[in-house]
Amino acid sequence: MGGMTTESRARSFSSAAARYAASRPSYPPELFDTLEQLAGFPLAGARVADVGAGTGIATSLLEARGARVVGVEPGEGMAAEFRRRNPRTPLVRADGNRLPLSSGCLDLLTYAQSWHWTDPDRAVPEALRVLRPGGALAIWHNDPDVTVGWIAEQQARIEARFGPGWYINERARSQDGLRFTDRHLSWSRRVPVDTHLAKLSTHSLFLVGEPGTDSFLSDERALLMGRFPDGWVEEHYVVELNVAVREG
Repeated sequence: MGGMTTESRARSFSSAAARYAASRPSYPPELFDTLEQLAGFPLAGARVADVGAGTGIATSLLEARGARVVGVEPGEGMAAEFRRRNPRTPLVRADGNRLPLSSGCLDLLTYAQSWHWTDPDRAVPEALRVLRPGGALAIWHNDPDVTVGWIAEQQARIEARFGPGWYINERARSQDGLRFTDRHLSWSRRVPVDTHLAKLSTHSLFLVGEPGTDSFLSDERALLMGRFPDGWVEEHYVVELNVAVREG
């Protein structure tokens, strides 16, 4: 994929913040039920920092469960969209490698679709620092469910055109002070083909100007409209949730 770096891919999202907010999938209610079970405490009243908050998709869902959330977001465009959509929610401009938060101030630290943009050698000590004893670090991400035929075929087309590294998701790794428990939750949403393609276009591969992305999306639209003539697709996802409780 040319000279594209992880840093350049991480910076690319601000250029498409509104499209990201409008087309990216949300998360199922079962995710937050499971999070509470693994963390060992309710979200209602919990002090939470949502890191890599983006436009606030996860932040707003945490708040809907009664959590007291501060967003942490490094990108200018994403932060602006976050503030537009969540005007009452505190937001700080930072990333998980250096959190501008007091030691032991949090019950829960969350990363939704964003852990892979951190340096775990720095982000894990920061998580341990800002969490109270018994607090939890929760990392999750939506992955396309490739057990579904049309989704597997689309993933294969993307990899054939751009290579297997197009989709980045770094799994949480247990280490000193943090032992992760994993859960996988399947869910789906029905959206217009154009919403699906807009969602696809918000992945970093498509935002950094990699040659051929525009023509790929055009070809993909023609293919999907031929397969789904009513213009709607059922996107299937598997949410991988990793939760670690900070030891006392």
